[in-house]
Amino acid sequence: MPSDEHERGREGGNGAVHERVDAAVEERDDWARRRRKGIPTDERLLVVACMDERIPVEAALGLELGDAQVYRNAGGKVTDDVIRSAALTTNFFETEEIIVVNHTDCGMMSAPDDAVVEGLEAQAGGSLDDVELDPSLPELDIGDASIAEWVRMTDDIDEACAAQVAYLEDHELIPDDVTVTGYVYEVESGELRRPGERVAAQVNERVEE
Repeated sequence: MPSDEHERGREGGNGAVHERVDAAVEERDDWARRRRKGIPTDERLLVVACMDERIPVEAALGLELGDAQVYRNAGGKVTDDVIRSAALTTNFFETEEIIVVNHTDCGMMSAPDDAVVEGLEAQAGGSLDDVELDPSLPELDIGDASIAEWVRMTDDIDEACAAQVAYLEDHELIPDDVTVTGYVYEVESGELRRPGERVAAQVNERVEE
């Protein structure tokens, strides 16, 4: 027979189990139907980062699954599709912050523009004039810009990072109250820093008074 203490425990716990189960069911429903229910990311954050495999974006920013939407491309550049994605998430998904993550030793600094264009021309079998840049939208072209400008190789990673931030801040499809920040991930140290703050360059030489 159950003890009096056991009975008191059962009486005190009435409803607790089904409430926990109901809460778990609601959490799963919210997760499965986030977009349909208008639930933003946990941090209301979009991250734009380079696709380089050495950047642990979530770990570097202290993020967990569900915290942010992450868009990665070659160089972490603000392309037309980044603008499309950023405009949608900030205007319709309640995203309030965008973080750009570029990195040292980026592949977009590994070759001169001419070599990249020549490589693409060789793959296309000649001229790139008739190559569709977006197969789902053949009408899209780069106008008077060159293929090198479309590829967007990088000369200085700090300047590039600051430029991507400015592109997002200044774009008319991104609300003015969205906070945009940029960081450079140092693959050599595994740490983030703000663009222009190259600590290594400041601590390895004697400072003249």
